[in-house]
Amino acid sequence: MSNTVSRMWLLGGWLATVAVIVAWSIAAGASLSTSALVLVICVAPVVVMAVVGSGGSPSPTVAEVLHAVNAEEDRG
Repeated sequence: MSNTVSRMWLLGGWLATVAVIVAWSIAAGASLSTSALVLVICVAPVVVMAVVGSGGSPSPTVAEVLHAVNAEEDRG
């Protein structure tokens, strides 16, 4: 199932959900600053995922991290 869901569908669903939540908060009589706060809280995880995912290079493996630590300990 998850292989058939594209990133664009997930992003569109997420943005539609955020729009519904913000519209509901405005319709419920929340102040504009509260609605803006809800919007920022809903968008923050997407921004963090985009920043983390845009590194370009793959993450180091556990063996690479441990080897780097052992090499630094041998020098000292």
